[in-house]
Amino acid sequence: MAISRQVIIHEGPGGSFESMWVGDAEGGTKPGILLFPNILGTKEWDFAKAEELAALGYTVLVADLYGQGKRGTDMESGMLLRAEINNDRTVMRTRLLDALAMLKGLPAVDTARLAAIGFCLGGKCVLDLARAGADIKGAVSFHGVCDAPPFPNAPMTAKLLICHGWNDPLATPDSLVGLANELTGASVDWQIQAYGQTGHAFTAENLPLDETKTFGFQPDTYRRSWRR
Repeated sequence: MAISRQVIIHEGPGGSFESMWVGDAEGGTKPGILLFPNILGTKEWDFAKAEELAALGYTVLVADLYGQGKRGTDMESGMLLRAEINNDRTVMRTRLLDALAMLKGLPAVDTARLAAIGFCLGGKCVLDLARAGADIKGAVSFHGVCDAPPFPNAPMTAKLLICHGWNDPLATPDSLVGLANELTGASVDWQIQAYGQTGHAFTAENLPLDETKTFGFQPDTYRRSWRR
């Protein structure tokens, strides 16, 4: 298996976008996975994670949702970029569906076997993609925020796994119960895996876990959730 990367610059809702294809160009048709990054946007961490998935037999598109040249360098700049799509969930939904169409259009992708994963903002994107009625088989949210968009969902067909730090101040236990009720009411096949002593951003290896264990890297949870 020869895993490689290829930058894909494409026009989408709002301008030009720069995503990354990761896979084995000579390996034949494979299931496809969308990978949605955290609030900083696409970066080396996401590309390396996509290579892990490609080694398991998938073709991966690391989706740019901000636009070409728009990347966060720290929490403040990331939050500003996040606001561009989070404050208007119709914009977010449109860009998510456009990313899915990009994945479907890649060569040697089995369009009947598609999935999505996401981290932080990307975890929320995973949920909103499912809420949009996307024709994906499954999706995994890692420390994503749970709030539903301010408009009705389409019928949801994807199976969902939500990996959640119990101490996460951005997704409280009450909001997690609200998500469970939302998904149950929509007859979704869902699972929630909650982890103690864990907060938000538990996959972010560059952010030490704070004293209150509400934010930062939790290696045990990262390992367990990725295995899950």
